[in-house]
Amino acid sequence: MRYLFDELKEIKHKLSGKSLFLFLDCDGTLAPIVDTPQQAVISPETKSILKKLASNFKCRVAVVSGRSLADIKEKVGIKNIIYAGNHGFEVEGPKIKHALGVPAGYKKILSEIKRQLEAKLRGIPGVFIEDKGFSLVMHFRLADKVQVPLIKTAFQESTILYAVKNKIKAREGKKIFEVIPPLRWDKGKIVLWLLARQQALAGNKKIIPIYLGDDVTDEDAFKAIKMSGLTVFVGQAGPSLAKYYLRDVAEVRVFLQYILDMVGQKN
Repeated sequence: MRYLFDELKEIKHKLSGKSLFLFLDCDGTLAPIVDTPQQAVISPETKSILKKLASNFKCRVAVVSGRSLADIKEKVGIKNIIYAGNHGFEVEGPKIKHALGVPAGYKKILSEIKRQLEAKLRGIPGVFIEDKGFSLVMHFRLADKVQVPLIKTAFQESTILYAVKNKIKAREGKKIFEVIPPLRWDKGKIVLWLLARQQALAGNKKIIPIYLGDDVTDEDAFKAIKMSGLTVFVGQAGPSLAKYYLRDVAEVRVFLQYILDMVGQKN
């Protein structure tokens, strides 16, 4: 990966005068990572830039998050952008509202896994379970490191039988374990779906996708548009499919302002 601000000349050449579709993760990208999801805050400055981008005809904006649709809409709180919650299982925005169907019995399985986890983890401080309707997330950022092996074992024991039968998908993220529907759907696929929809409306005018994200789940999106767009990992440079990186949410805000200045220019 290359540091994005070292490559602005190349980036400006690629993006200048083009129609853009900006895809953004929330936690770790628009808002700093904090101890609990409820504490995450997007700065007023970043929200102001997003509002201006959302009202610019040269730029479409979508927030693609692991949060539930209702949660991400409340957290961002900006009109005229697309919200993709639960990693794209729920989508809502101007002239669009869609939710993927889940297999019969899936939500009953989620309830059973939740019950098992609550029983196994009772008495371990710093662990809590978030029920997002389409998915289940076990947060352990606040747990003592000594307890992490026990926490992982509890998650594996509660999900393994359902996972091997393809009733669910179980995966690990940043200080979380997650249960999602067993569907061939991820952030990469929702990005391609939204991009194709927008490209159809634009006709022959090519749209350049830009994706910024910080988590393992964002790698699917990086892979999906690596040949056609701009991919930016947020965090310290390391293994990633993204071409560029920014160090933190403060640098993301600076880059968003750079894009706003670019699309605001007359060509």
